[in-house]
Amino acid sequence: MLYGVKDLRIENIEVPEVGAGEVLVRVKAATTCGTDLKIFQRGYVEKVIKLPTVFGHEWAGEVVEVGGGLEWPKKGMRVRAGNSAPCLHCIMCQKGKYNLCENMIWLWGAYAEYIKVPARMVPVNMQEIPQHVSYEEAAFTEPLACVLHGVEEARVKLGDTVAIIGAGPIGLLHLLSVKKTGAGKTIIIDLVDERLNFAEKLGPDETINAGRENVVEKVRQLTGGYGADVVIEAIGLPATWEQALKLVRKGGTVLEFGGCPPGTEIKLDTELLHYGEVTVLGTFHATPLHFREALSLISSRTLDVRPLVTRRMRLEDIKEAFEILSTSKTEIKIAINS
Repeated sequence: MLYGVKDLRIENIEVPEVGAGEVLVRVKAATTCGTDLKIFQRGYVEKVIKLPTVFGHEWAGEVVEVGGGLEWPKKGMRVRAGNSAPCLHCIMCQKGKYNLCENMIWLWGAYAEYIKVPARMVPVNMQEIPQHVSYEEAAFTEPLACVLHGVEEARVKLGDTVAIIGAGPIGLLHLLSVKKTGAGKTIIIDLVDERLNFAEKLGPDETINAGRENVVEKVRQLTGGYGADVVIEAIGLPATWEQALKLVRKGGTVLEFGGCPPGTEIKLDTELLHYGEVTVLGTFHATPLHFREALSLISSRTLDVRPLVTRRMRLEDIKEAFEILSTSKTEIKIAINS
């Protein structure tokens, strides 16, 4: 029992039965995610997930059963899939906003021996994993896809100075992604030295401890007094959303990537938008194309996600893993191996 409210337990459940067009996969590795922890602590949007449920949505595994009517994938194939599939028909999909599909189906349940991939998801958001890529690496496809969507919408350009608030897994995936895009200078901001020390291994140009330094003054100092071209908030708190707005230059872009608790609000200086021509945007999830791009970047090691796994644990120890996630200042990603 965590926080004295929610109940997290290991139970024996039936192996899912596979129908036409569906695929049963034996999960080989699933990584922990802050989203799972947030759902556990405060629930989630009803359309996305309903409690109680099997947790976990970043995973990879081996096909063990293929439903009728499918020629692909084959039994024994190494795959990753989900955790979403748009309908391709609603107004949002017709506008190319597949991540905002009004009829999206979601797939949770990776912290288990087996997971069943829905028929719609198989052709839309399942990919084969190359043999040289580990299951743990492939499990990073989902968070990286979301990050790629954010970086794309923020329009990070060659030579840009990018400030990233948060040195957790998502912040570090943003760091790797903007460096690949050609950012001229990267700045990582966090309150915890252990996280900043870990981040330094991935090559940011500057790190700032927000507990010891005035972040606004430091970013201005590092940018000739102007502010960053792009600021990415990767924590999900109203206070850091507001802080991000203070770090951007005139004409720059603020990406509020981290999801705040439902019902929260922020204050915004209207002059910043009007006279400063600052663009403020949020991004949610990813499209099937981003998932394919993410796996390609991982497979080519253009983005090397291997250093982000800091601990490996058994499925039976999932409760301990969540306790570590909720209290640790140093954990980046835990790989759950079933």
